Amino acid sequence: MPKTKIKRPVYSRVLLKLSGEVLGGETGIGIDPNAVQSMAEQICEVRDLGVQVVVVIGGGNIFRGLSGSERGIERATGDYMGMLATIINSLALQDALEKLGAPTRVQSAIAMSQIAEPFIRRRAVRHLEKGRVVIFGGGTGNPYFSTDTAAALRANEIGAEVVLKATKVDGIYDSDPKKNPNAKRFDKITYIEALQRQLKVMDSTAFSLCLDNKMPIVVFDFFKAHNMKRVVMGEKVGTLVTG
Repeated sequence: MPKTKIKRPVYSRVLLKLSGEVLGGETGIGIDPNAVQSMAEQICEVRDLGVQVVVVIGGGNIFRGLSGSERGIERATGDYMGMLATIINSLALQDALEKLGAPTRVQSAIAMSQIAEPFIRRRAVRHLEKGRVVIFGGGTGNPYFSTDTAAALRANEIGAEVVLKATKVDGIYDSDPKKNPNAKRFDKITYIEALQRQLKVMDSTAFSLCLDNKMPIVVFDFFKAHNMKRVVMGEKVGTLVTG
């Protein structure tokens, strides 16, 4: 009797980029416990496959520096406020993960030793090797850089094989699918084509980092159950951005 071939994950180390809005559930504002629980379950499902998971989280559900500056807050100050918001989100996700039995470490780009470790690349890699989920909060620690840029930077620093960009849509379209019912979805697209078409995959700094370092990006619908697992198992989910 022939042996059944066991399917294994195609990635061994992934970076999941979550926007702050996804923690806010339907409204995208504040922290929705049900949304956080659902995210933690998907992350644990992938971790249980033996995949090492790193998370970079935004803070737009609490405060966004750019929109703050439009209302009169000095831009650098607004960006620091947004970075602090990402720490709040990181702690919320850590709590949900650990309640599901997944050991988790939060590392911050801004020093706050009572609640998070400082970002140290070698320590982060060691945590991953021990099976812990690592959450990077505080963005890059610098104003004028988005959490998309932090995700691209950290993915390259810790040797991730792919950036998983969690969204509320099932991939990248040539126009807004909510406004255009005939919008075309891409299964696969190159960095150059995405830039030429001005598709909002990530901001330009983040995208340039991925392009220069050949870091693939998968844009997928994180709100559909088991989608993250399907991505790491190699199923064609969402849109792959590659060279």
